[in-house]
Amino acid sequence: MELIGSLFGSAAGYLLPFLFVLTIVVFFHELGHFLVARWCGVRVTAFSVGFGPELFGRNDRHGTRWKLSAIPLGGYVKFAGDENEASVPDNEALAAMSEEERAGAFQAKSVARRAAIVAAGPIANFILAIVIFSVLFGTLGRSDISARVDAVKPDSAAAEAGLAPGDLIVGIDGEPIQTFTDLRRIISFHAGQTLSMEVDRGGERVTLDVTPRREEITDRFGNVQSVGLLGVRRSESADDVITRHFGPVEAVGEGVKETWFVVTRTAGYLSRVVTGRESADQLGGPIRVAQISGQVATLGIAALINLTAVLSISIGLLNLLPIPMLDGGHLLFYAAEALRGKPLSERVQEYGFRVGIAIVLFLMVFATWNDMVRLTSL
Repeated sequence: MELIGSLFGSAAGYLLPFLFVLTIVVFFHELGHFLVARWCGVRVTAFSVGFGPELFGRNDRHGTRWKLSAIPLGGYVKFAGDENEASVPDNEALAAMSEEERAGAFQAKSVARRAAIVAAGPIANFILAIVIFSVLFGTLGRSDISARVDAVKPDSAAAEAGLAPGDLIVGIDGEPIQTFTDLRRIISFHAGQTLSMEVDRGGERVTLDVTPRREEITDRFGNVQSVGLLGVRRSESADDVITRHFGPVEAVGEGVKETWFVVTRTAGYLSRVVTGRESADQLGGPIRVAQISGQVATLGIAALINLTAVLSISIGLLNLLPIPMLDGGHLLFYAAEALRGKPLSERVQEYGFRVGIAIVLFLMVFATWNDMVRLTSL
C-alpha cells in the first residue's frame, strides 16, 4: 500500500503542474484564434481545451460551445464551415448554407483574414510569454553573478584558450556579456564553434579565441543534457553579485528580449537537428513536459510560471512549422492561394493533410520514445 501511495503521489506531483502549465498555454493559443476570428466576422461553433469526449461545457450567447475535453494534450477552435477540429473545410455543409450563414463561415473570408486568424494562435503564445516575463522581471527583478572567472578546470576549453582566474568576460563575438547567465547561454549553444572572447584582465582588454567542448551535464533533478562548456567556475564573491530592478517599461523590454532569446535558441536547435548538426535526443513529448513541470513546481510558483512562458513559446514555434494540420501548414496553403489567385485543389489539400497527419504522428511517437528512453535511464 505504501508503494501504491508513493507512486500515486509522484504521478500527482507531475500531473497537476503539467495540467496547470499546459492548460494556460493551450487556452491562450486558442483564444488568439477565437478573438481574431470573431473580429473578422467568423462564427465560432466550439472552443475546446483538450480533445476527445467533452467533460463539461456551456454555450455563450453567440452560439459558441466552450468546453473542457478529456484528453488534455491540446485544444481547438472550430469555425462554421469546418469539417473537423483541424479546420478542414466541409464543402457539403458550405454548399448547403444560406447566404447569411455562409457570410459567417471561415472559408468564405478572404485569404488575408483566414491567415490572420490562423497566425493569431502562435502570436498569442508569444504575447503570453512576453507578459509573463515582464511581470516576473517587474515584480521580482533579476539577480545574477558577473561573468568573472574564479577557477579554470585543467585541460578544458578555457585552459586551452588561456583564460585565467580573475578574468572578467565582457563580450563574445561582439555581443556584450553582463552576467554569468549571459555567458552560459552563449557557450552552451556554440559547442565546437570558435568564438572571439573579450576579457577584462586587471583593467586591460584581452581577446582570446575559445572553442566550447560538448559535454553531458546533469541538473539537480538528474536530467542529462548535452551542451557546450568552457570549464570555468564562476565567482562566488559578494562583490560580483548583480541585482537589477526594472520599471514597467524596462520590464516589458526585458520580457521581449527574453522571449526573443528563447525563440532564437529553440529555432536554432531545430534547424541544426534538421541539417544533421545536432542530435534530436533533446526533443521531448508530453511525458517530458509533465516530468519537467513537476520538477520545476518544487522550486516555487514563480519558476512554474516562468516554465509556462518557455512552453508557450515552444508551442507557438511548433505550430508555425510548415506542416499541414498545424497552423504553419495552413499558412503555407494560404500563401500558395495568394500567389495562384485561387485555392489549391481539394485533392492537393487532402493529400497535404494526410502527409501532415503522418508527420505529426511520427513526431509524437519519436518524442514519446525519447521520453521513455530518458525514464528508463534514470
